[in-house]
Amino acid sequence: MPKDDLYKVPQNKVAPFEFNQDVAAVFDDMIQRSVPFYREIIQRQAQLIKLFYQPESLIYDLGCSNGNLGIHLCDVMQDNFKMIAVDSSKPMLTVYEEKLASHPLKDRIELHCKDILHVDLHRASVIVLNLTLQFLPLDHRLELLEQIYSALLPGGVFLFTEKIIHPEDSFSELQKQFYYAFKKENGYCELEISQKREALENVLIPETVDAHLARLRQVGFQKTEIWFKWFNFCSLLCQKS
Repeated sequence: MPKDDLYKVPQNKVAPFEFNQDVAAVFDDMIQRSVPFYREIIQRQAQLIKLFYQPESLIYDLGCSNGNLGIHLCDVMQDNFKMIAVDSSKPMLTVYEEKLASHPLKDRIELHCKDILHVDLHRASVIVLNLTLQFLPLDHRLELLEQIYSALLPGGVFLFTEKIIHPEDSFSELQKQFYYAFKKENGYCELEISQKREALENVLIPETVDAHLARLRQVGFQKTEIWFKWFNFCSLLCQKS
């Protein structure tokens, strides 16, 4: 697995973060060292998808990146299913295609290089949005969740993972301290952490758990569960009545 050293060398001006070819090449290392319990989240989500999947319906993975969830789902489902995987980054989808190429269930996943706001969502029993809403402009987030809720069949679920912030400044600072300590434990130095933070400024805009829950209620979700929480990361399960 290629190692993420994109921010190891001092840069005069740190460019805004984007999911380009350089990031795609090291993404697996980057996300495992940057997102606490990433493998656990993916594993449990695949199991939840299997549990809530309705025959003849669709599964959507919006902001699918390089396909870690889709590949794991193929191993878990071992059954008839159809997933539509969408991402706006062609380099990330190229890596996804390479991962899928030799998998016996590769035809069960359809890849689309597209803005997730412009996907025709329909007849879905499961929709997944992992670490993706945070990259959308704030005024587009409600629109996307409305589309997601509308596309879900009764009993369908929305699986949602985000980086979050705390409304209390002292707790927000505590979350940051533990998160940066986590990154250092995974081999990132102060310079890497600082430059990555600068690259993500005004690109990744996190919100509070309460803000997410309020928006979910606004679009119609009455049943929500925070099934995973680690300082400034959380995963939710939301079901349409």
